[in-house]
Amino acid sequence: MAGFVNRENRVPYYQRMFQEGGRKHIRQWNQTSKSKIFLYPYYTVLFGGFAGSMYMMGRMVLGHKTWFGKG
Repeated sequence: MAGFVNRENRVPYYQRMFQEGGRKHIRQWNQTSKSKIFLYPYYTVLFGGFAGSMYMMGRMVLGHKTWFGKG
């Protein structure tokens, strides 16, 4: 626990970084080096779920209640 208490204060660093990003027109959630690690899986799930919903909506309109086959 001693490492947590005596740790360097990173708040001024992040404030500077986010304020500079505003001038470059970079979205706040896309400014850090870890952004892509978090955003790409999120986008995959978000748009995959949307695409799956649209696919199944089309199948339901045609009278099919399962993902595959004629069920």
